[in-house]
This record gives sequence, C-alpha cells and structure tokens, in this order.
Amino acid sequence: MSIDVHQHLWTDSFVEALRARTAPPRLDGWTLLLYGEPPYQVDPASHDPATRETGDLALVSLSSPLGIETLPPEESWPLIDAYHDGALALPGRFGAWAATCHSEIDPARLAKDLDRGFAGLQIPATADPDDRLLDLLAERDLPLFVHPGPAVGEPGRPGWWPALVPYVQQMHAAWHHFHSVVRPRHPRLRVCFALLAGLAPLHSERLIARGGQGRGLVDPDCFVETSSYGPRAIDAIVRELGVDVVVNGSDAPYATAPDPGLGGAAAHAIRVTNPRRLLGRKENRT
Repeated sequence: MSIDVHQHLWTDSFVEALRARTAPPRLDGWTLLLYGEPPYQVDPASHDPATRETGDLALVSLSSPLGIETLPPEESWPLIDAYHDGALALPGRFGAWAATCHSEIDPARLAKDLDRGFAGLQIPATADPDDRLLDLLAERDLPLFVHPGPAVGEPGRPGWWPALVPYVQQMHAAWHHFHSVVRPRHPRLRVCFALLAGLAPLHSERLIARGGQGRGLVDPDCFVETSSYGPRAIDAIVRELGVDVVVNGSDAPYATAPDPGLGGAAAHAIRVTNPRRLLGRKENRT
C-alpha cells in the first residue's frame, strides 16, 4: 500500500467557511486573501478529489500557512470544524490529519476530534506543542505531523520566497526544539517533519561543533517527509539519518511526490513500510 502523508485538499465546507469570513484568512470567490501576502488565485480544479492522484492512501491536512490554528478560538474553530467535516467525508482513498486551535488549548475537544478517525495531529512549526495535546496523541498511539506555519510576506520578494526562506527556517527551529525540549518529555511519541525538516538534520556537524548531540543518534520514531525535495536532498538525508525514517509526501496540489532515486528497496521503504510505521500499523513496526 503506497501512502502519501502530505496533501492539501479544500473541500466545499472549508471553502464556504473561508468565504464567510470578512477578514483574512478568507476567500473572495477563488482569490485567497492573507495578512501580509499578495492575493493568490486558487485553482479550483486542483482541489477536486475526483482527479487527485493519491496512490493507495493520501492524508490531507489543514493548510497551516493560512494561520487558522492561531486565530482567536471563536474564529479558529469554525474553520477547523469545516475542514474536519469535509476531510472526513472524502472518499476512502483519503485519510486526514486533525487540526486544533493553539490560541486557547482545548484538550477535550481535540480528544473528540481524534476519536472521529483522524490519523494524528498536525501542528504549525511556529507553535510550541502543548504537553496536553501530545499526551493525547501518546495515549491513542497516534503521530504528530509538523508543517510550516504562516510566513509574513515581504514586499519585493519573489513568489517562491516563503517556501524557500521562512518555511525552511521554521522547520529548522521546530526540529531542534523538538529534540532538545519536547523529546525528553515524550520519549515514545512518533513525529514527522514536513519537507525533510528543512534539511535541518544535515547540520549535525555544526551542531556537534557548538556542543550539541547530532550524528549517530538516530531517533527511530522521528520521521521526515519528502515534499518538494528530490533525489539529491533525499540521498543526503538518508546518509545522515538512514532510510528507515524517510516517508513519502507530495504536498499536492503544490508539488508531486518525488522519485527517491535510490532503487526499488529504498522506494518501497519510503512509500510503504515507513509511512505504515509512522501511522502505527502494528504489523510493520519493529
């Protein structure tokens, strides 16, 4: 079973909730309006589940760069609920990551959402994960997915700037925060970092030179996902962390799942075995 752990698909209920807003983040027709960003024209065809490539299973998630999770709770929850309802109504070849409000933590509400059948919880990389939320995941043996959060636009920058600078910086910070602060408190929590953690694992030599611990300390429950990177970056991460913690993700509709370029055995591990381990499919865990 090939699994894509990272896709975005805006369902009708989510689109309607964004259009109902009078302030960003909101949709005006198919024009996305965010604070600090130029208007973005959304292609509705790219969010059609009937034409979306999924493999055997694709997990969709809330678009954390929209900043929904950090809105005041009275604004955040209607959007999150609309996302949840739409995602759970998708065809069976889709699964979904839950989302939650971070401006006012509500563990009981997240618990009810997780019990509806979500694969785990996604949080923006800009959030400091609350122990109460992580405890819920551990109790249910569900993973955490760390995704880039909002990136404030900078006038005059090219359109690719947020993806190459703020998103990567966020993932670097989240990777090191997790290992230095979160992991000691949650030793068995499974976690996955989008976009190969912004290549943060490749900085182990610099980490060691500054007194940290790096190379040789592979965490078998800490995964990295491949979105927007190709064979060269994947090969470098595999050399640093090993192939057993790399999982397949496309970031569709904004990118496609890469060919790891490492041969059939590695491709099977990245697309099948490792995602199953991340998601807690017991028959494939070691």
